[in-house]
Amino acid sequence: MAELLEVIMIVSFGCSWPLNVIKSYRARTTKGKSLGFLLLIFFGYIAGIASKFVNKDYMAHFSEKWYVLFFYVLNFIMVGADLVMYVRNRKLDKENGVL
Repeated sequence: MAELLEVIMIVSFGCSWPLNVIKSYRARTTKGKSLGFLLLIFFGYIAGIASKFVNKDYMAHFSEKWYVLFFYVLNFIMVGADLVMYVRNRKLDKENGVL
């Protein structure tokens, strides 16, 4: 039951990331974005993923509970994509004289 609630939490967070990446792609600017926030979330997902690997009970039942880790990794990839968009948009800001 705990894993199911955790997946619900992760999926809820994860629903916003693809939309955020699309918004960043279309906006072509870093205005309204916080690199510190993105990095904090990025490293939070690293910690969440690492917590699964060091949890002996989770790893002992990995074949039954793999989906929890899957959603952590999926969100990690989405936040990584948003970080890539941030770098791209920062470069565009510099080129356009916004910074």
